[in-house]
Order: sequence, then C-alpha cells, then structure tokens
Amino acid sequence: MPELSFYILQSESLHDRYFFACRLIEKAYQNGQFCYVLMDSLAEAQTLDDMLWTFRVGSFIPHQILTQAPPDIVSQVLIGVENAPPAWRSIVFNLSKQLPINWESSTRILEILDNSESTKIAGRARYSAYKQAGATITTHKI
Repeated sequence: MPELSFYILQSESLHDRYFFACRLIEKAYQNGQFCYVLMDSLAEAQTLDDMLWTFRVGSFIPHQILTQAPPDIVSQVLIGVENAPPAWRSIVFNLSKQLPINWESSTRILEILDNSESTKIAGRARYSAYKQAGATITTHKI
C-alpha cells in the first residue's frame, strides 16, 4: 500500500496549487526521485509544464509532457493525463480529479488540493476510496 499524503491549501487559486506542486516536485527531483504528475487535461499539463520552467529563478527540473510513448530516459519528471507508465509509478503527484489507475502499485501518492469546492468534492471522493481500500493517509493543511 502506498504512502498517501493530502496537502490542502487555504487558497482557492489554481496558480497557488500549481506553485505548491512545483515546490514539491522540485524537492522530489533534488532527492533523486522521478515522478509522474497526473493532470485532467493537456491544457492543464501545459500550464504546469510552463510553470516548472519559471516558478523559481535558478531551478532546473527536467520534465516533459507524456503525449505518446514514455521517453527512454527515466531521469525526468513526466506530466500526463493517462495512467503513469511503470517506470514513473513510484511517486505520483495527483492534480487531477480522478483516482490514479493502479494507484496501489505506487510507493507514494501526493494529492494536492486547493480550497475550491470542486477540488474539495473530488478530493473527498478519492480520500474515501483510499480509506475503503485500507490505506493510511496523512493530511497536511497548508
């Protein structure tokens, strides 16, 4: 069973949510962990992709949007709307409204929620699904 963490921001801003995700993704990358970021749409994936290049001066996080086959190089962050490829399932950042497919095969899942009603409703549904499966969840109010 993966380690599950819910990060709940006080802000309702999507920008703040993505900015916080960038900080956590950077931390994972600096620790040598290559992850998958699950988004709801390619437009959202592109927004996060752009933000990862600019969110902090001096930051460098090799990443790309998964559009077809996964890249040969595993040493980068993948952003996508589909199921995480096997080499990237260890750590999944969930910024989507959906429950990640094969989430049980991950080592860690980080759910990042803002304080908007639609995000909270989808987050509660995922929280319940994880709990029903017997997962232990840590919640952080940011």
